[in-house]
Amino acid sequence: MQQITPAQVAQWAAQQTQRPVLLDVREGWECQTASTQPEGLELVHMPMQTIPARVSELDRSRPIACLCHHGGRSMQVAYFLAQQGFETVNVAGGIHAWSLQVDPTIPVY
Repeated sequence: MQQITPAQVAQWAAQQTQRPVLLDVREGWECQTASTQPEGLELVHMPMQTIPARVSELDRSRPIACLCHHGGRSMQVAYFLAQQGFETVNVAGGIHAWSLQVDPTIPVY
């Protein structure tokens, strides 16, 4: 599974032929605590446990970068989606690393 750092997301997104999705797989309270809306990507929130039932809501033609708190849950989701035929990457370090590398205004929790 390919991993990219939060600092690499914008460059990765710019290289895609379709507008990519940033799939945030954290729980709702986590997204309310700390979130990002990177330019060039569509932010979609689907908690990890809902992915199997909601996979049909995702467009297989669009690349997906998976995001969670530290990168563990998103790695599992990225792997699952790749097995379903999606083009996926994992955002290593999650929203925590995003706060450290890209946007220090994002709260660390």
